[in-house]
Amino acid sequence: MAVFTQINKAQLAEFMAHYVLPEVTGFKGIAAGVQNSNFIVETSNEKYILTIYEDTETGVNPDDLPYFLGLMQHLAAQGIKCPTPIARKNGTVLGKLVERPAALVSFLPGRGTITPKPRQCSAIGAALAELHLAGAGFNMQRANRQGPKNWRSLFEASQARADEASPGLADFMSQELARLEATWPQGLPEGVIHADLFPDNVFFERGHVSGLIDFYFACHDMLAYDLAIMLNAWCFEADVNFNITKARALLAGYQSVRPMSAAEIEALPILAAGAAMRFLTTRLYDWLNRPEKALVMPKNPVDYLRRLRFHRHVTSAADYGLES
Repeated sequence: MAVFTQINKAQLAEFMAHYVLPEVTGFKGIAAGVQNSNFIVETSNEKYILTIYEDTETGVNPDDLPYFLGLMQHLAAQGIKCPTPIARKNGTVLGKLVERPAALVSFLPGRGTITPKPRQCSAIGAALAELHLAGAGFNMQRANRQGPKNWRSLFEASQARADEASPGLADFMSQELARLEATWPQGLPEGVIHADLFPDNVFFERGHVSGLIDFYFACHDMLAYDLAIMLNAWCFEADVNFNITKARALLAGYQSVRPMSAAEIEALPILAAGAAMRFLTTRLYDWLNRPEKALVMPKNPVDYLRRLRFHRHVTSAADYGLES
């Protein structure tokens, strides 16, 4: 269970007293998530999500919270189905609970998916494009701290033991990092990206996207890179084989709302390889440095090694099913 900080009724009541809301009728921890402690809080007429931002090595930097919460406010005002931070009596959206930063946001209906279907890929592709367009008016910026410089840093911290995860991994990653650093695109359209829109961060209801959650990697970067992250997250099966039908649906859904430029289309293979490298380096580092009493088991980095090997041999965006 990923509730790192437990709270009691009295602590919650003191926190909720700062809101103009009905009395709390119940609350329970949410097992999902690996960074923060989350709870469903029920009142007589609504549900909310309470997040306690943990002070851990992988937790959210408190200095970034105004950006994340402000972005969710902005996107929700633009009609994006994402959690809306609830204002406290003093007008702020960030408080403290058990000496940690905490916030209350709206509850979104629907459920995530483990095995996305092509029609869901199409729907989330369109939803991502809508997010990109809606983010254009947001007046705050946050650099992408999970970019190529971070890949290099994490790889160097893991290089000596990388072959414990897969024989020959250190040499392969060294060569591939050099290729990515030498060919990483420049000058593509940029803006707000989610940067972590995996299937478990998307809710569906009656076949439609009902919510986008977990904006704690959101930042300013190339819009097409966000789409490349989703190619990795949504278009590979459990056996890590690429599903071109899902990729075609994802890309078509995106382009139905925001057509990609010729330069973005040309750069898609290197962006997809970079997205795979991002998750390979983070998962490898976590795999090699997991605490003995970890509450959440690190994910196997080999899944993203196989994705990276696939992208390494892609010659054009047509290999992802992108129709000209």
